[in-house]
Amino acid sequence: MAWRGGWGLAGAGRVRHYDLRVSTSYDCAEPDSRRDGLAAAAGAVRAGQLVVLPTDTVYGIGCDAFNAEAVRALLAAKGRGSSMPAPVLVGSWTTIDGLVSSVPKSARDLIEAFWPGGLSLVLPHAPSLTWELGDTRGTVMLRMPLHPVALELLREVGPMAVSSANRSGSPPAATMEEARTQLGEVVPVYLDGGPAEGEASTIVDLTAPQPRILREGAVTTAQVAEVLGHELAS
Repeated sequence: MAWRGGWGLAGAGRVRHYDLRVSTSYDCAEPDSRRDGLAAAAGAVRAGQLVVLPTDTVYGIGCDAFNAEAVRALLAAKGRGSSMPAPVLVGSWTTIDGLVSSVPKSARDLIEAFWPGGLSLVLPHAPSLTWELGDTRGTVMLRMPLHPVALELLREVGPMAVSSANRSGSPPAATMEEARTQLGEVVPVYLDGGPAEGEASTIVDLTAPQPRILREGAVTTAQVAEVLGHELAS
């Protein structure tokens, strides 16, 4: 099936420690620092660079979803190959319409019930898109996060390829400092939104007639089944 390119799976790798002096962090609890940090992050994304941002699940490392070189840099920063494609975060419900071939009723219902929040949807991406997220086999994994800093950045720069801010094989970062320890100077801008205390997102594959749970996380299988009105495969 299309999702076998690697959605929701974990890779293996070795943690590297970088010199942290050339990256800048911004405390988003302080209004002025948040404003400056979001401006710096938006500039970095537009320049094809990487940023670390808080989400409602864990900290993420992200870039412009349509910049193939930036996506390759993101995967390299994690020590991950193209067989582990990057998910895409969006800042609004309506963004999905321009990214996928069609939006089935099942997707609309799940979006209405759980976005923004901890539910990721795998759908066939629009054939006209030229992005290179990895070996997605014509699909894309989409989510709208429930975090004000992430949403503000996404609404400023558009869809971002975002993966957990850690080296593959290491625990996902729950704080900005944990992300910075693992990723260091390869990321020029770090946005500190405080500790991330959410659970990993649930992943639902909607590329086949029968929806399928690829990973259960913040949203339970029972909750998804209730919205869809039938049991799900797993």
